[in-house]
Amino acid sequence: MDKSLKFKRSFCVFGGLSGVAGVVLLVVSFAINNGPPPGATSAELVMFGQQNYANILWGAWMQAVGPVLIVLFAVALVHLAGATQRFAGWMTLFGATILMTVSLIEITFYISALNPDPVMMPSISLKLISAVQHLYFIVAAPSLFLPLGIVLVSSPILPRLFGYLALLLAIAFAALGVIFLLRLALPDAVTAFGGVQALWWLAAAITLIVRSGRIQNSVESREISA
Repeated sequence: MDKSLKFKRSFCVFGGLSGVAGVVLLVVSFAINNGPPPGATSAELVMFGQQNYANILWGAWMQAVGPVLIVLFAVALVHLAGATQRFAGWMTLFGATILMTVSLIEITFYISALNPDPVMMPSISLKLISAVQHLYFIVAAPSLFLPLGIVLVSSPILPRLFGYLALLLAIAFAALGVIFLLRLALPDAVTAFGGVQALWWLAAAITLIVRSGRIQNSVESREISA
């Protein structure tokens, strides 16, 4: 096996591990930061922030870094599929940018909610977080999963089932965004559905690692034929 082939296999493994690490960070972040109790007063929110200060900030850090690693995995899939110069590939990069923007805005309000002055700051920040969560369903998730699904359906990098599931997720997220558009705060059941995408990323990342040897050969064959 020459150095070029070893690099391609290592790239697959690295991309897959990036996806796995990103999902793990997100899961841990939600585990250590469950959020304040519903209906808490402004004073109770300030106290909650003081008592959970470190967990909230570490959770915010994980929720900032985790999506970066997942986006790195998505870009790796586009690269391995040879779609970097295709329209679907470009739109995947655009969708990844939107996802990161929405995620970072939400995380900013996590941090601002820790400010006890003015006393209404935690309450205002939580309302802004609820508003930003709408964007995840309306545009962030669909704009990434839709083009990525198209890339995967037309590529042997992963089983095509992953491509079809990505398209289904894009439709589901967009539909939920429209159905609950008139609700200022999304129901807990809807926000919990966001966890489904983590399962997709985790399964896709592990599959990429397992198939790294086969992908290495297919990439080599494509380059030879080109």
